Amino acid sequence: MVGFEPQTNQLSRWDYSAAGAVSGIATRFLCQPLDVLKIRFQLLQVEPIHRTAVTSKYRGLTHATQCIIREEKVAALWKGHVPAQFLSVVYGVMQFVSFEVLTECVWKLLSPTLTKNWRPVVHFTCGGISGCMATIAAQPFDVIRTRLVAQGEPKMYKGTIHAVQSILKEEGFFKLYRGLSPTLLQVGPYVGAQFGFYRLFQEIWNTALKITDTKIGITESLVCGSCAGMSAKAVVYPLDLIKKRLQVQGFEKARQPFGSPRLYTGIIHCLMTVLKEEGFGGLYKGFSPSLLKSALSTGLSFAVYEKMCQLLLLKYKL
Repeated sequence: MVGFEPQTNQLSRWDYSAAGAVSGIATRFLCQPLDVLKIRFQLLQVEPIHRTAVTSKYRGLTHATQCIIREEKVAALWKGHVPAQFLSVVYGVMQFVSFEVLTECVWKLLSPTLTKNWRPVVHFTCGGISGCMATIAAQPFDVIRTRLVAQGEPKMYKGTIHAVQSILKEEGFFKLYRGLSPTLLQVGPYVGAQFGFYRLFQEIWNTALKITDTKIGITESLVCGSCAGMSAKAVVYPLDLIKKRLQVQGFEKARQPFGSPRLYTGIIHCLMTVLKEEGFGGLYKGFSPSLLKSALSTGLSFAVYEKMCQLLLLKYKL
């Protein structure tokens, strides 16, 4: 169902939009706590993440979760959830609709044999382009929710609206697009790899189980989507960390309770500073919750999207 199929394609652009929006909402709500943990590890301390590191604010997933709940209550695990939901809806709609349109164009422009035999490559390319388009549309929401998650106590921003007003007043409109360059560098191959691996794992699944039915089952979507998410995340994770660090520049006051703040002048400076001060492992801070989140979010995203498309198809059969 993900990607243009001439023999089964009946859905409209609005159908794809609805499926993408529902997929984004459900996935974001279930995975937001993992995103909060990932961002806290990425942004809030340059000190080592280790059980015996007494200088670290957080010393592991369990310790970080306990600290957040004890100091900020359970609701803090959903910090930044409102802008994150806006991000997910905008991103989900743009990503899936543009992907479906692009794969349809490729199918019509190239020979059926080529598009069928090289489907994972086609999906990788179309997925990368659709991911970049969705990122440009949703980037301001990403910056806002990152800052809301990153702030400690006392809060610098009272909520989403106050954060937007403060950024526009104090830093200007274009600061809502902080970190866009590393984001696009990351998103292109990441989203492309998600779609490409998803199709590849589906083909492996169907071959191994000798499945010929074109209808995608929920288990297949979850398993193939989770594997695709983990594979893609492992490749591009350092760019995600650099993006987050750049997004919170000028926001050091609210981060002081979590560890020593750093100022970066750009992508290269951020990369070199992290390598120098934190070592190669510093580029993978927050990788565990991020990998878990990527597996869950990608699996859920594809599974919910596939199921929504199947439900929407029913109206054409009535």
